[in-house]
Amino acid sequence: MRNRIFLAVVVLFALAAFAQQTNNSSSSNSANAGVTQSASDREPLTSPRPKDFWDGDDPNLVNLVTHPFANKKYVQRQVTPIRDRINELEQITSENSRVIKDVDTRAQQGIQLVSEKTSLADQHASDAANKAQSAQTAANVASTRVSTAEQMVGNLDQYKGSAQTEIRFRPGQTMLSKTAKDALDEMAAPLKDQRGYIVEVRGFSPGQGQAAIRSSQKMADSVVRYLVLTHNIPVYRIYVMSMGNAPVTGEVNRSSGARVEVNVLKNDVVTSAQR
Repeated sequence: MRNRIFLAVVVLFALAAFAQQTNNSSSSNSANAGVTQSASDREPLTSPRPKDFWDGDDPNLVNLVTHPFANKKYVQRQVTPIRDRINELEQITSENSRVIKDVDTRAQQGIQLVSEKTSLADQHASDAANKAQSAQTAANVASTRVSTAEQMVGNLDQYKGSAQTEIRFRPGQTMLSKTAKDALDEMAAPLKDQRGYIVEVRGFSPGQGQAAIRSSQKMADSVVRYLVLTHNIPVYRIYVMSMGNAPVTGEVNRSSGARVEVNVLKNDVVTSAQR
């Protein structure tokens, strides 16, 4: 058994020596061939260290057993720089991924913030447009109302007589007679629920000075009292004038004596606008 092992070792040494000589011959031939080639066709310079299995060591049993390829520490020394470089690359890759993720997160936040601000600006613009439209509508309504009011104010003095009656009194009498009440009823009945009218009451009385004025005032007051209490005509629509024995300028064929003239004046323009 030992002879077989020894024989195998010897054969192995012989093969290793033959391989080394073959490699050396190949290297010599390559170098000689490179001399004849041009500079551009030259192969890269070889490493100063031998590239054979023995790595410059003599082929023997001791070197075979103690060769670096068979040593775990040698393998670790060869692998450690590669592993360190791989770890460094992994760290750089992780750092780059973290930076990219951070940049992407900030970009997404910026985009979201811009989108929110854009939406808020659009909402404010829409609210401003709605308010402007409401203001324009209110201004148009106000302008229409002002125009209507101006028209109404301009037509306030355009009253026209629609009814007229005369209440006669006996000398020294201030009470209304049955005939006087019937005449007032006929005149005031159409005024119910009406607007845009005024009632003019003018009292006349024979006599002199203040006595005639006081007498005409009492007769006019009796007519006003009857219109307010019986027909619910607002007091602010009644205008009373105590004329005494003053003549009416520009009026002819007027009767004399104690009397009260009642005139209903209507403004047709105001009445139609209120309807």
